Amino acid sequence: MNLLLLDDADFVAADRAILRDRRLRHLQEVHRAEAGDGLRIGRLGGAMGEGRLLRLEAAEAELQVAFDREPPAKLPLTLLLALPRPKMLRRVLQTVAAMGVPRLVLLNSYRVEKSFWQTPLLEPAAIREQLILGLEQARDTVLPEVLIEKRFKPFVEDRLPQLAAGTLGLLGHPGDFPPCPRAVERPVTLAIGPEGGWIPYEVDKLQAAGLAPVQLGERILRVETAVTALLARLF
Repeated sequence: MNLLLLDDADFVAADRAILRDRRLRHLQEVHRAEAGDGLRIGRLGGAMGEGRLLRLEAAEAELQVAFDREPPAKLPLTLLLALPRPKMLRRVLQTVAAMGVPRLVLLNSYRVEKSFWQTPLLEPAAIREQLILGLEQARDTVLPEVLIEKRFKPFVEDRLPQLAAGTLGLLGHPGDFPPCPRAVERPVTLAIGPEGGWIPYEVDKLQAAGLAPVQLGERILRVETAVTALLARLF
């Protein structure tokens, strides 16, 4: 935890917060904090600053807090991602939050197994938990927006063109396509497929919505690796 994130419910006064959950255990067991220690803090959805640990007890910790700076800027990006397998979804959500993606669309695809949509990791509280872990890692306070689209065709035909309007639309896909551009200086809409890639029908539909296929080379990458590689290259 590189940033202690505070929620509205943690505050007992404008400059005081009480912790009683996993963050308390982290202070006790990982930070091995003591009263008087200074901590990097952020208010979820708001500013960042410094906190001072007033007391640390078995059941709760009390902090004095002050906020004086804004969180880092988000990437100018909308990321479309074919729903990965649940075990990978945790890591992908953390990565997306840590890298500053402001909007994530989890999308269905022919190669997405139906059982993936039944995972409890798609519950709002579970998604939020993983996003917060990513924010804590990267020292950010603003949660990405996560949209869930279980029907590929209606989303791509009816909503994606408007979503991608005015952006550089890109479709990550292995094959004989141009390489992914570098250091883009405009908003981007990027689609990354499932393990095994998009099927030809999906590629055609995404292209019709304004997304141009690009590739990262001959290697076939895991979804989480492709996300990191493409974002690092684009921005």
